Amino acid sequence: MELQRYFEDVESRIDPAQEARIAGEWKAFCDLRCEDEFFSPRRRPAPPRIEWPRVLINHAFDDMELMLYTQLKTVSDMLEKGGGLLLSVRPNYGTAIIPSLFGTEVFYLPDEADTLPGAKHLDDGVDGLRRVMDERQVDYAKGLSPRVFEFGARWREMAADYPLVDRCVFLYNPDLQGPFPLVDAIAGSDLYYELYDDPDLVHDALGFMTDVYLDYTRKWQALFPPYGGGYSVEWGLLHRGLTVLRNDAIVNLSEAMYREFAMPYDARVFRELGGCMHFCGRGDHYIRSACEIENMSGINMSQPELNDMEAIYAATIDQGKIIIGMPEPEIARAGACGRPLRGRVQSGAALSSYREL
Repeated sequence: MELQRYFEDVESRIDPAQEARIAGEWKAFCDLRCEDEFFSPRRRPAPPRIEWPRVLINHAFDDMELMLYTQLKTVSDMLEKGGGLLLSVRPNYGTAIIPSLFGTEVFYLPDEADTLPGAKHLDDGVDGLRRVMDERQVDYAKGLSPRVFEFGARWREMAADYPLVDRCVFLYNPDLQGPFPLVDAIAGSDLYYELYDDPDLVHDALGFMTDVYLDYTRKWQALFPPYGGGYSVEWGLLHRGLTVLRNDAIVNLSEAMYREFAMPYDARVFRELGGCMHFCGRGDHYIRSACEIENMSGINMSQPELNDMEAIYAATIDQGKIIIGMPEPEIARAGACGRPLRGRVQSGAALSSYREL
């Protein structure tokens, strides 16, 4: 694949004045200075000048040229649609990046799903987790990690030849999940028995995975710094802090169990990095506890229809936290109900949990 022609097409379509305007609007939103009821930035559409063929994520997963192309295509699509997300790319290797360091297999979905692979837990489950804890070895040359850092190096090398791409397209964090989801991915569902049968093992594993998460993030950001000024970008969404914890597995816990098993480790991450918390599914049962964490600046959620949204809003926007990537139907529902959004909700899902833009 001749990547240069696709880089050239994107380069010719970026308007730096527009990108500066959108960035300024995002910063104002993050700093709670949005004067509208909700935040919905837009840019003027800039259609492509060449054809951009579709490439399945399964095909890109094992081909660096195709991975670079698919991420550049998300930038092209954003320009074409006139969307208001910041232009951004990432090493798009899904949720198995850290679990694969410890021997988990990558689980691929059928091509027709066109969805990122995940991690298949260790065959011996909790016993495998015990083995990981006995060894406490982290080898960044294993699993998917080499591809992650190769992507960053290749992107930086290619983007350097295109000044507007280099300046206006942001390389952001790989999907490193979060402490509890990482332990879940390695041990499998039997982990939930251990919350009762061997809580010391669970706490030990959570502490270790927090160390790994922080160390991996430091290594990545030392090579590929985040946005700057205390902000960072994920899925094109700007936020305060340097990470987004992906906490999908947390929805399996009660609020009391979240406070006991996950909250102390999430708090360690936010204490060092700051940032936002993501969850799919239902999170209204633990949102109050999550929002007590210092340096947690906001949330990203994908399915408001599964949640008591008044509980979500009361814990977040009413307390000075933002919501990024809110699906538009919820914006309309809240407006119809007269629920004030206080300029602290960004309208427009990032599609982070489902597919590429």
